[in-house]
Amino acid sequence: MTVANGPQLCSTCERRGIRPPYQPTLRVLAVDDELPVLEELVYLLRADPRIAWAEGVSDATEALRVLHQAIGSGQPLDALFLDIRMPGLNGLDTARVLSRFAEPPAIVFVTAYDDSAVEAFELNAVDYLLKPVRQERFAEAVHRVLHAVAERGDHVEPAAPEPAAESEDDTIPVEVGGLTRFVKLGDVRFAEADGDYARLHTAQGSFLVRSALTALEERWRDLGFLRIHRSHLVALKYVDELHVNAGRVTVRVGGTLLTVSRRHAKQLRDVLVRQARVNTRNG
Repeated sequence: MTVANGPQLCSTCERRGIRPPYQPTLRVLAVDDELPVLEELVYLLRADPRIAWAEGVSDATEALRVLHQAIGSGQPLDALFLDIRMPGLNGLDTARVLSRFAEPPAIVFVTAYDDSAVEAFELNAVDYLLKPVRQERFAEAVHRVLHAVAERGDHVEPAAPEPAAESEDDTIPVEVGGLTRFVKLGDVRFAEADGDYARLHTAQGSFLVRSALTALEERWRDLGFLRIHRSHLVALKYVDELHVNAGRVTVRVGGTLLTVSRRHAKQLRDVLVRQARVNTRNG
């Protein structure tokens, strides 16, 4: 399926301030075994002014052929928008194959199911879109592809001005009894180290996430989370009380008492004092 790009500008891109003249740069392949979905993906890709070339194929084997052909021609693909559940080689297996490439394309999974999100991000997927794909969410996925391509030092610079940062409204894929659920970041009271992973504690319970506590600290430090111990990362908005007793510092977070290590105690006190002063002025 090969059709020349048209001049159409998607309304979401226009709202985000992405307007012509704009030099398209990305080369993207869509892969889906359902023809109507594939045609819609290719249409959305070609309507985005950041994309210079877009084509669609209906299976992973053909996708790999196109990828090798593109590399051989000196014009490698920047990204794949990839379905997960397909006959033969599925999307996750395809991503594993691509991970062995010297310069693998960015992967955006596009699927009707949310039960593979954890595994998808373990494969370093740039994004995970659920069908039916909303145009605004699609535009954000393209921005994340631009960001990923720029980070690996390719020829593309990210064009959208806003970063793809997390917010309290974002959801996190977690494992519950062998199933994948989604927890709202704003509901996380504290995170606890659990081996190589972390356990997120909310009012609804605790959930395992396949990410180290150090990685969560780096990602969430600008969202009101603070490391208080080698085993705990707390959301400051949920800190109810701070106790100091014979040199031992603890905090109460949502009814749970947590120990604060000596190396983190001063920083925590300073942050809570500043936060209290701001709340007093605003109140």
